[in-house]
Amino acid sequence: MWDTEHGRTEVAPVTASGSGDPAAAARRLARCALAAAAAAVVALLTALTGGLLILLAGFVGLAAAAMGVWWFLAHRGLPRVAGAVVAVGAPIGVLVLFIVGGVWGNALVALGLWGVALGCARTALRRPDREWEAVMRGTPADRPRRPVLIMNPKSGGGKVGRFGLVARAEALGAQVVLLDPAVQSDVTALARKAVADGADLLGVAGGDGTQALVAAVAAEHDLPFLVVSAGTRNHFAMDLGLDRTDPATCLNALTDGEELRVDLGSVDGRPFVNTVSFGVYADVVQRPEYRDAKAETAVEVLPDLLKGGEGPRLDATVDTVRLPGQQALLVSNNPYSAPDPFGVSSAHRPRLDRGELGVIGIRVDGAAQAAELAVRGTQAAGLNVLTARRVEIVGSPGSSRGTAASGTISVAVDGEALTLPTPVVCTLRPGALRVLVPRDRPGTVPPLPPLDWRRITTLAFHTPHTSHTP
Repeated sequence: MWDTEHGRTEVAPVTASGSGDPAAAARRLARCALAAAAAAVVALLTALTGGLLILLAGFVGLAAAAMGVWWFLAHRGLPRVAGAVVAVGAPIGVLVLFIVGGVWGNALVALGLWGVALGCARTALRRPDREWEAVMRGTPADRPRRPVLIMNPKSGGGKVGRFGLVARAEALGAQVVLLDPAVQSDVTALARKAVADGADLLGVAGGDGTQALVAAVAAEHDLPFLVVSAGTRNHFAMDLGLDRTDPATCLNALTDGEELRVDLGSVDGRPFVNTVSFGVYADVVQRPEYRDAKAETAVEVLPDLLKGGEGPRLDATVDTVRLPGQQALLVSNNPYSAPDPFGVSSAHRPRLDRGELGVIGIRVDGAAQAAELAVRGTQAAGLNVLTARRVEIVGSPGSSRGTAASGTISVAVDGEALTLPTPVVCTLRPGALRVLVPRDRPGTVPPLPPLDWRRITTLAFHTPHTSHTP
């Protein structure tokens, strides 16, 4: 459906009626997916022994590449170099084997057919009615009379100045509080002062950590909160459907906005809008060089944390479920669509108003389990994906480098490094935050349905019963 007033497209629920019956279309797509998958197998087997070679070499190459990545991350020196060689060389070796064995054409055809099968299967499982419910919907909002925006000129490499956010906000009637980069500012105190002076909206142009602190004050006084995507990564802005490429467009909410009610996380009384990370990731964030060289710091620190599974461990209680000996634990304000503790930077949360914490825990004790995690993904035994209302974390007494004795653990709250006393408790305040967003914004993408071949098979061969009236 095309919204002519605001110039954006919205997905509307589809009804199963007439020639556009979505059930019949889904059935045809499911049959196409099964046919393409079967054709991919045939393309492999037509090469006789070469087809079997493709299958065997593919699995061996994938396992070898996964183990190579593990050795690269968990070791230094020559073992790291060897791991990098294996991780890169294994896929190349498989390709060379395909070419030398004369089965390259079969592999290419099979790969193309498998891509068709996946595309048809995903489309067959789509439910437009559920996609409509999968994203947040705003309600009309009045224009604020006395908005106050706190802006960090250093955030995002200077986006406040680069996009002219101060002048743009003031032209729209907002009062701007510009932080001094040379002084450690108490943004919570600044937000409270703005409320005391009569502000009827609080907003932030800065990173997610600053967003969370001011959001807590807005929630405390039930005031609307404005997010300006001037941070480095802007996870919160992304999951609100805001434009991360041009933070100035977020200011349009001051004149043409709508309101979303979202949840606000709390870790030992400190607010968070995105994630609280423990274990491997939190220890990486603790390094002073992390902010300027994130990837390099992670690669340098990971061997101390992961080698042989001897790094620090955590015990967590997720509502009533116990997760012992976790190496990495991520608690999020609502669940992420991709359950990957090291891939959240590219993942998103379809909704922020479900009233649940997302929990991702990972436990890897060696190269074999690392390979299993790489190959099986969400089905790996070492990965735990849960939702909860309350999560409690302590240092594991069995960890060789655990922190149970000191009574503190490293924590990264929205990317900010902290050390907190144990037990650390994460909770959620459902619907606590009123967020003002522009009505015309990119929006969020509904999550893809899980790929379930059993459902595809049932859908393909299920014939609906029709009743005939005399």
